[in-house]
Amino acid sequence: MSTIVWENLRNVSPKEISQGINIRQLWQDNAGSQAVIVEIAPGAQWDGIDLHQESSEEVFVISGVFNDGIRDYPEGTFIHHPIGSRHVPQSKTGCKLFVFYPGKQ
Repeated sequence: MSTIVWENLRNVSPKEISQGINIRQLWQDNAGSQAVIVEIAPGAQWDGIDLHQESSEEVFVISGVFNDGIRDYPEGTFIHHPIGSRHVPQSKTGCKLFVFYPGKQ
């Protein structure tokens, strides 16, 4: 029987991964799949290019406006970044994202 895993966001401390960009890891398994909340402060930009070599990335914009270096994605938008895609996460206004990495595919 599989075990249900749950986490309350209030119990997860943020970890800064780039200046003005924090993650809160909600879940991770042994195969590398994970679910995180990403919080991007107004004006913050990822340092470098986010390249998806081994896994895709699924993003849902919870609040604010996310920009991938090319276009803006407002609150309520779902984005699929396939293997081999790249982008530069940033936000002029600040945003909160739910991000799921399915692990190596």
